[in-house]
Amino acid sequence: MATASKILKNFNLYVDGRGFAGVCDELQLPTLGLVVEDFRAGGMDSSVAVEMGQEKLEASFVLSGYEENVLNLWGIGQGQTVPLVARGALESLDGSVTPVVVYMNGTIRSMEPGAWKAGEKSTISFTMDLRSYKYTQAGKTINEIDIPNMIRIVNGVDRLAAQRNAIGI
Repeated sequence: MATASKILKNFNLYVDGRGFAGVCDELQLPTLGLVVEDFRAGGMDSSVAVEMGQEKLEASFVLSGYEENVLNLWGIGQGQTVPLVARGALESLDGSVTPVVVYMNGTIRSMEPGAWKAGEKSTISFTMDLRSYKYTQAGKTINEIDIPNMIRIVNGVDRLAAQRNAIGI
């Protein structure tokens, strides 16, 4: 009989080295997706998908406090980035807990304040364009992406190493 395992039970977010336990309401990790083009040439009965790179990496988070240390990070200078670290606890029904750490680095593209209403909590949403992303679970790196350095590691294999070598990077 199968039982539920590794269910996210809790998380904490660190923005630029500062922890936001009890302040971060929500975190959306980036969607990992490949860009493909259909290719069909003579002698082919149908097209096949040809990978052409990957989708842009984007993350977002919602804070229930108007934290000055985060508000100051929007619109930072060209070439500067903001480190974002998410730590999660995955718990199985047998009681075991598996740690997850996600390292991200990028720029805050937008800040969207929620509506202000007397007697109600107001939140502020942040959207980040990421330059790098690394997902680890139980100390093992599952995915690591470094866009400027053309690195995409999946299950321990750098999928772009041959391309970097071919173009002299």
